[in-house]
Amino acid sequence: MKNTFRLLFIFLLTSCISVKKFNEKLEIPIAPEKLKMDVDFTNIKLQNLHPNLYWYISKEKLDFKFDSLKATINRPLKPNEFFQKLAPIIAQVREGHLSLRLPSKKLTKQEIKNLKKQKGLLSRYNFVLDGDRIFVKDNADKIPDMNVGTEILKIKDIPVKDLLDQYSPFINSDGYNETFQKYILALRWPAYFTIDHGILDSVKVETKFQNEIKSFYLHREKITKIEEKEIKTENKKLTKSESGKTKDYNIITKSFNRDLQFPTKDSTVAYMKIKTFSGTYSKKFYKESFAVLKNSKAKYLILDIRDNLGGSLSEINNLYSYLVSEDFKFINDIKVTSRSAMFQADYLSDIPFVFKPVAIIGYPLYLAGTAFSTKKIGDQFYLRNNGIFGLKKPKENNFKGKIYILINGSSFSAASILPSKLKDDQRAFLVGEETGGANDGTVAGRYSTEKLPNSKLYLPIGLMLIQPNIKFTNTKKGVTPDKEILLSTSQILQKKDLQLEWIMEDIKSDQLQK
Repeated sequence: MKNTFRLLFIFLLTSCISVKKFNEKLEIPIAPEKLKMDVDFTNIKLQNLHPNLYWYISKEKLDFKFDSLKATINRPLKPNEFFQKLAPIIAQVREGHLSLRLPSKKLTKQEIKNLKKQKGLLSRYNFVLDGDRIFVKDNADKIPDMNVGTEILKIKDIPVKDLLDQYSPFINSDGYNETFQKYILALRWPAYFTIDHGILDSVKVETKFQNEIKSFYLHREKITKIEEKEIKTENKKLTKSESGKTKDYNIITKSFNRDLQFPTKDSTVAYMKIKTFSGTYSKKFYKESFAVLKNSKAKYLILDIRDNLGGSLSEINNLYSYLVSEDFKFINDIKVTSRSAMFQADYLSDIPFVFKPVAIIGYPLYLAGTAFSTKKIGDQFYLRNNGIFGLKKPKENNFKGKIYILINGSSFSAASILPSKLKDDQRAFLVGEETGGANDGTVAGRYSTEKLPNSKLYLPIGLMLIQPNIKFTNTKKGVTPDKEILLSTSQILQKKDLQLEWIMEDIKSDQLQK
């Protein structure tokens, strides 16, 4: 027993020392020569792995930006300082999936354990951006002085404008789209703030609500044992229930990721909300939902993919098969840079910890499969079709009525590919705001996460050029709606859904004409 405690003590001590050393390195300035090597390393890796690097910027311009950056590095910089110089250059590639990542400070096991027993600080709210202003969009826990509509003026005595000016250069969208940035920055600025200022137990904020300005501290509250028990019970109940699985219950947002409703008394209108294409139990959900639709009176289907940042390509391919009545090819052959590109993919990143030993044993089989996964056409390399995205037949229960799709600037990645394809087919009527993802495709799928050798910054590079099987617009922008309806900040805060209301009125008009 004594030996057990001794070994445990040594393990904990070693762990703490390891964490301490890692965090200390983040504060050590790195020599200019080594940072310039990291810039060159970044450029070379992008050229070797990114299948459409010069889609939105020419090679000459990108090389010039990297060379100009090296010319400005004339003194040692800490990793965080170097990040703030290199990240804006990466953003100029204009690929929403491509962004530089700064390694966060590591926590000891005790610190992690303590955090699990506490509620978040800024992460407890949803925010909306209006130019250089931040407003509280949701306050699920009803924390005092943070009412919906409250404007954040300062955090830790730093004006919000200064924070957004600092963080916005790190944000990029697909192409020259301008609708995505405000949504993604609203999600990411608290994380950037935490990287800069650490995990705080409290933070001073200055706010404005109904013309009253207040200064107070937000505190990281502890989760009581009663709350912890209630949360575990509720999460267990919902995640293990058939409804929870099929609708993909999200324990973080405490809501279902997908759902089907009939908002009108006569059930002629169906409303399907998909918050994320997670892939989890999605086949079962669509199979059941479209069986319900076939046996219903529904003549109109509203597919709401606003604020859906994407996800599973297989899921949107499957969903599409329920929305059309003819054979189809959903996406074009997937382009990669070389035969060896997929060897660089993050093999273990998406595999659960318990299955990693099996995955390691099976790695040679993965390499063999990868070796035969590419084909060469001319001087270009493509992934061989594995049957998922080849010529497909529509599902028997495909919906034959009129389809509306709700989109906005936070419809990204897979949530842009789907409406792009449906719009090109003239199969759906799009309402809302230009999507954040590009109309003509994106670079994503599998990633190769490159670690810069000296600064230790991370750069996940998408390996696959994924494009819908459409006639390309070449606009270098997002999917544009057939009916553009832009919501003001006040309308968003007041939960006024003018986009959905317009569709309901259009349906009424359509019904009267029949």
